[in-house]
Amino acid sequence: MATLPNPLPALAADPSGRSLGLQLPPGRLFDATDDGPWPEPLMWHAGTPAGPGHWASLGGSAAQVGLLPVLVDLADRQGGPEDWQLAPGDVSYPGDHDAEDVLAEYWEGDDDYWDDDLADRLEPFGPDWPGLAPAARVTAEPGACAAQVADALCDGTHRWLGSPHLALVPARRSADIPAALGWTGPLNHDNDVARICAVLRSWEDRFGIRVIALGFDTLTVSVAAPPAGLEAAEALAAEHYAFCPDNVTQTASGGLREYAKSLVGERVWVFWWD
Repeated sequence: MATLPNPLPALAADPSGRSLGLQLPPGRLFDATDDGPWPEPLMWHAGTPAGPGHWASLGGSAAQVGLLPVLVDLADRQGGPEDWQLAPGDVSYPGDHDAEDVLAEYWEGDDDYWDDDLADRLEPFGPDWPGLAPAARVTAEPGACAAQVADALCDGTHRWLGSPHLALVPARRSADIPAALGWTGPLNHDNDVARICAVLRSWEDRFGIRVIALGFDTLTVSVAAPPAGLEAAEALAAEHYAFCPDNVTQTASGGLREYAKSLVGERVWVFWWD
C-alpha cells in the first residue's frame, strides 16, 4: 500500500511528541503484526483509557503532522491489538478500488445463496445491485461530529467498547486507517481491507463519515450527513448489507427495511463481521 512518511518513529526518542508539536500522554508505539514486528510503528496508543475531550484535544494537532486519531479497544473480546492478527503487508491501496464496483461485487456475490428467505430480508431490492445511495446533506461539521461520537464512546453512553484508548495512525484520510494498520476484522468477508476502505472513502464523501473506533472485528464510524428520509435510508441500507451482511441478517429481524429505519438521522454506524 502507498503510504505517506511515517512520523511515529520520532516518538521513540521523544515520547512526549514535542518535536512533532504534540503533547502526548504516556503511551506506547505498536508494531506487532501476524508475521512479526513491522519495520516501522503502525500506531501509537495512550496507556490509559480515553475520556471525553481527549479526541478533540489531540486529533487536530496530530492531523497536521500526518497522524489521525482512532479509538482502539484494548479489552476487546478477542484481546487488544496484539491479538488482532494485523497484516499490513497484505493490503493494497484504497485508491486503486472503485467503491461501487466493490459493493456490487459483494451484493451480486450472494446470487448463489439467493432464496426466498434472503429475498424477503432484502426487500425492496432484488439480486441485481441497486446502485449507490444519494449523498446526504451535511448537518454537522465532520470533525466536530467525530469528536462528539468519540466522547460518547468514552463516557459509557455506548457500551460496545471494553476499554477504548486513543491511538494515532499514519494515514492519508480517516477512511484509510484500517488499511494503514493492516486490520483484518472483515477477513471472512474480504481478505484485502483496502477494498473496505474504498467504500469508507465514498462514505466520507457522501455522508461525512469518520472512522472512530476499531476492535478485533468491529468498526465504528461517525456520520455528519445521515439520511433524512426512509427512501434514502433504504438505498443506504443496501450498501450496508453489501459491506457487512451480518448487520442486516443477524441484527434486524425485519430485514433491510427495518434496518433502514435505524439509519434515519443516525450519527453512529457500527459494523461487525462474524
